[in-house]
Amino acid sequence: MSLRGADGAPGAGADPGRTGRAPGRRERPPFTGPQRFLLGGSFLVTLGSFAVLPYMSVLLHQRLGLGLGTVGFVLAVASLIQFAGGVVAGPVTGRIGLRRAMLLALGLRTAGFAAFVPGLTSPVLAVGALLLVSAGAALYLPANKAYLVEGASEARRPRLLSASGSAFNAGMALGPPAAAPLVMGSPGVLFSCVTVLFALVGGGHALLPAGAADRSSDGSSAAPAAGRAPEAGAPRPGPSPFVVTVLSVYAFMFFQHYLALYAVPRTSAAFYGAVLTGYAALLVVAQPLLAERVAALSYPAALRWGFGAMAAGMAAIGAGGHGGIAVGGALLCLGEIVLFLKNDLEALARSSAAPASVFGRQRLAAGIGAFASGVVGGQLYGAAESAGSARAFWAAVCLQCLLLPVFLLRRRPARDREGSRAGAG
Repeated sequence: MSLRGADGAPGAGADPGRTGRAPGRRERPPFTGPQRFLLGGSFLVTLGSFAVLPYMSVLLHQRLGLGLGTVGFVLAVASLIQFAGGVVAGPVTGRIGLRRAMLLALGLRTAGFAAFVPGLTSPVLAVGALLLVSAGAALYLPANKAYLVEGASEARRPRLLSASGSAFNAGMALGPPAAAPLVMGSPGVLFSCVTVLFALVGGGHALLPAGAADRSSDGSSAAPAAGRAPEAGAPRPGPSPFVVTVLSVYAFMFFQHYLALYAVPRTSAAFYGAVLTGYAALLVVAQPLLAERVAALSYPAALRWGFGAMAAGMAAIGAGGHGGIAVGGALLCLGEIVLFLKNDLEALARSSAAPASVFGRQRLAAGIGAFASGVVGGQLYGAAESAGSARAFWAAVCLQCLLLPVFLLRRRPARDREGSRAGAG
């Protein structure tokens, strides 16, 4: 048994010539069986992960008695593995194939969550289990996205990647509240349930049809799938997607890291929770709806719209009050949709490497951006509080968001002029 589409190919869609639709209407072939399974699996994987990981600092500190400095170091190492480890996804999937890479990743995560059960009484086992889970996450996400878009045309990628993002974000939103009743009172039950969930999802992945990279590793296909190579003599406008991803995540994580410090004392914890829930719901619904419009934007236009929305969101948060924080969250959501989706699409379109390698590099870029934001943001927020005006922090972040697209785009015309002069000579 395997989860094949109607034609047996993991990334195949409907035949445009047999739909009977009126001429001029854009074709939207349905997702195949494997694609639907991966989207559902993405939700379950993230649901299980975020039922546990947001509470890890509490478990390590309060239940196992680790000092806060040690807890911070452990979580930093785990984050580094989870993000920077994405660069190994390309070599691993090239050697063993996408399906096997996902199975290996899910096996690591299943073993990690299982090890937490005895690890609830052993700090060494708990830390080892966390690192196993992080290693599995580093490999799974690039392989998952690569399998999802394998064989899909460039026109279909926005729908696939936006649906994937919605599935992941829905799991992230629902995981923490689902686990809240068990996380402190019965953590062993929670980890056992998550282990069973990952084992079942892994079993489902074993039924997926082999992708091109899997068939290549078996010797039945000539070469693994790769991204579409850029057309010679027709460079796409805009800066490097890797650099833009670093800076996009850098700007966005100021909101993610420091909104609680700002919002809870000025409103309430309940309102802050409602903002996060509304943010997640808006992201899940809006990203697929806006996917094709985002894909149609040129890269420079996407940078202006995305960073512009982030700048407006930071300014609204700095204005304060319930309304300002809520509106700011909605604008940040729009900025995230535009920038994060466009960066992935642009990275795929520009690279001739296998998609897993592309997504792995994008994952590394996100880790660099998040790290830089944490370092700079802590100093910046502390300075603003010391000066007696936390709003100055959001004003400074807003200014950065306004300047980033100017910095990213200002060198492009000069390079184009130099290229034109060289061609003329």
